[in-house]
Amino acid sequence: MRRRRRPRPPPPRADPMREHERDGGSGTTRAEPELPPQSPEEQARAICLRLLTGMPRTRRQLADALAKRGIPEEVAQEVLSRFEEVGLIDDAAFAGAWVESRHRGRGLARRALAQELRTKGVQAALVQEALEQLDSEQEEQTARELVDRKLRATRGLDRDKRIRRLAGMLARKGYPEGMALRVVRRALEAEGEDTDDGLEYPGV
Repeated sequence: MRRRRRPRPPPPRADPMREHERDGGSGTTRAEPELPPQSPEEQARAICLRLLTGMPRTRRQLADALAKRGIPEEVAQEVLSRFEEVGLIDDAAFAGAWVESRHRGRGLARRALAQELRTKGVQAALVQEALEQLDSEQEEQTARELVDRKLRATRGLDRDKRIRRLAGMLARKGYPEGMALRVVRRALEAEGEDTDDGLEYPGV
């Protein structure tokens, strides 16, 4: 004999009192409470902290970023001054680290480094102070290393072309013309290249 299936009980009905309490009596789902809007000072601090988390920045760079986001200038200057007081902004330290990193990593000379720091808003006195760690002897040594690395790529070219190409490379990195030509000629002479063309080169 087949067993008769028992009828399934109906699903429990929702308790109208609980529904009423959950939606606050309005008949709709209760929304999360909205946070109060940030003040301009809070926005400025948040923007600066976010930018400084990635890498050091100058005061000028941060001021430009705050202006682009519509932070009033008075508020921006107050927040930036506070960041300087606690050491989160330090243009002198930024400039010193920039000179060391860019000279070692890219071989940039003082002239190119000064230009980069000025575009980042570092004051002239701080730029000069940072460049003092890089003397002429060290600068010329770096120029020689740069030329030595590029010599092989110029082999097969005539002498004048090699001089122009190598000296041009140094000039783009900010080396003075006289130093660039002197370093290039000495490197070519060490290879046995005749660089005595009877012409006078500045600083040679």
